Amino acid sequence: MTIDPHTHGLSTLCIHAGTHLDQATGGACSPIFTSTAYAFPNPANANIYPRYFNTPNQQVFNTPNQQVINRKLAALEKGEAALVFGSGMAAISTLLLAHLKPGDHAIFQNDLYGGSMRLISSELPRLGVQLSWGANVAEFAAALRPETRLIYVESPSNPLLHCIDLAELAALGKRHGVLSVIDNTFATPINQNPLALGIDAVIHSATKYLNGHSDVNAGVLVASAEIVNRVTASAVNFGGMLDAHACSQLERGLKTLALRVQRHNENAEALAGFLALHPAVSKVNYPGLPEHPEHAIAARQMRGFGGMLSFELRRPEQLDRLLSRLRIVMPALSLGGVESLICVPSRSTHRTMTPAERQRAGISDGLLRVSAGIEDVQDLIDDFTAALAME
Repeated sequence: MTIDPHTHGLSTLCIHAGTHLDQATGGACSPIFTSTAYAFPNPANANIYPRYFNTPNQQVFNTPNQQVINRKLAALEKGEAALVFGSGMAAISTLLLAHLKPGDHAIFQNDLYGGSMRLISSELPRLGVQLSWGANVAEFAAALRPETRLIYVESPSNPLLHCIDLAELAALGKRHGVLSVIDNTFATPINQNPLALGIDAVIHSATKYLNGHSDVNAGVLVASAEIVNRVTASAVNFGGMLDAHACSQLERGLKTLALRVQRHNENAEALAGFLALHPAVSKVNYPGLPEHPEHAIAARQMRGFGGMLSFELRRPEQLDRLLSRLRIVMPALSLGGVESLICVPSRSTHRTMTPAERQRAGISDGLLRVSAGIEDVQDLIDDFTAALAME
């Protein structure tokens, strides 16, 4: 079956794009190639080795039936090529180090995921890379220098759900010859395709929605073949590859991505609306709410508003009591799984930042981040209703 990422729908791509059609058995699922030793010479004329990111469960070879996880990911994000890593941070760090050198300048959104903030703030200056920060495209444009090489954003961002005008950002990057990069983890390729808007490279923590079952750690890069080849050249030196079994689990998770994300979207939107009207809540961050400051941007570039939201309690001192009273929503790290999770960013994802850094990023001590799962939404609302009853 020939799958065309430009004509087939997202649900079809989730299931059929990149499936290895095993000629020996005719199996419907891609087999797991566990070997770490591959013959040479071979028909591909390649040095096949896991650290080279080119074993059958990782890579697309020249033969039509060997098109596994990378092809599926590229099809979903409308890109030329993809690369899978052992974590989202491996994907982020490898892309940055492949494109930045001493003396270069890079611009970053000022409310990124805490792990990204730590990497950027601690490692890049040590390597001689100059940093600037901004909240929107106008601020990125003002920060541009002749030595600027890269602009990096999240949209929606973690955990404040800010949205960046991606078409405007892409145009800015192209005018100045600057690489534009987005972490698209929160949106997923079901809700948003930044490459189609002109962005140069897309990153995912595949640990989250792409796998979707809280049992795989992985990262993804999707971009042009030129960018992916450049990053691959660095990746083989850094060794952040994904093993064959995890590749297989990720491929399995991707098959239900479109269905899962539809329910994530519905549940998050319902929870956001409920929390926005609750007297114990002072603020809700969700791009699907009309009062969200970037709602118009999100509505223009997203097909759905995602499964993530965050909110502030009117009485932050009640935070621990709320967490202890939840029975379905699980206080835990991570996000994007089938189960609903809640965490306190100041104590988890952003805990290593100083109070001043958290203040700059807008991360208060009373902020709660919710990953809406795929449970029955009324059960989730009832769980929050009981937990928020602070008599």
